[in-house]
Amino acid sequence: MPYSHPQPIDKAAALRQVWHLFPGALALAGTAGFINSVALGFFHAPVSHMTGAVSHLGLDVAGRRWGDATAALGIVVGFGIGAALAGMLVGALKLIPGRRYGVVLMCEGALLAGATWLLVVQHRLGLPLVAMACGLQNAMTSSYCGLMIRTTHVTGTVTDIGVMLGHWLRHREIEWWKLRFLLSVFCAFGVGGVLGAMADNWLGPVAMGLAAGGCFVAGAGFWLMTHHGLVDLVQSASVRPPRTGVFPES
Repeated sequence: MPYSHPQPIDKAAALRQVWHLFPGALALAGTAGFINSVALGFFHAPVSHMTGAVSHLGLDVAGRRWGDATAALGIVVGFGIGAALAGMLVGALKLIPGRRYGVVLMCEGALLAGATWLLVVQHRLGLPLVAMACGLQNAMTSSYCGLMIRTTHVTGTVTDIGVMLGHWLRHREIEWWKLRFLLSVFCAFGVGGVLGAMADNWLGPVAMGLAAGGCFVAGAGFWLMTHHGLVDLVQSASVRPPRTGVFPES
């Protein structure tokens, strides 16, 4: 949903909700950047977003590189299956804490673990599994607080940032907390990409196992917190957004 058509929202409620989302959004964006860099070290098409994968599919088909075309097609199909799986597991149109997000993260970790083993043995079937994990992660989030949160790619994020800056240059009032949020997600993806490239240079495909372990542990921790009601307790303890921090009132 582009920024030029914002949804009517309660600003105070939005700030509270985004404050809870902020650490998780940064962690997920960084993880996606990491995963994509490691996968690019193995194959020439990205796995965290489909634009590049579809373009490479077209190039491979035109060049009659059927093996590469099959791998690129597997990435696209895997991403779609992952998104469908998230829709089945989460089953929510809005982000609601406790709706099986821990289970989804554990599934992502399991998919990445399987992909790690396949990539280590140089089998391209690991690529669809990585793409499935990214599709699963990306579909966990939805239209929220008047902006679209996408953690596995930054195309829409950069678009929204540009539109907001354009409005500001025309002396229109913008919501600065949204701009800060989007810039933070963009930077997190970039940092994750750098760390992924460094890990790939050091460990090779084994580096994907770091993301697998992180996702599984985070998912298990979130599931346990939700199961024992700790997520609701943390939210109820924060009636207002902090006076100083990442998202002050604009």
